Amino acid sequence: MDVGSIAQLSTTMAETGTRNEVGMAVLKKAQDIQSSTATALIEALPPVPSAPNLPSHLGNRINTTA
Repeated sequence: MDVGSIAQLSTTMAETGTRNEVGMAVLKKAQDIQSSTATALIEALPPVPSAPNLPSHLGNRINTTA
């Protein structure tokens, strides 16, 4: 192996490491943005209205023989 190929290999390895670090930083930032967007969407949902005038026995049994 000559000196030129060793230097080129070293440079390529350093560039690959830098690319991986930048890629991970971008991924983490994208996840942070998605998390804050999802939180904002969930908080923007209106409260679920209660169903007035329904009997209290509704929803207590499931028909499994349909």
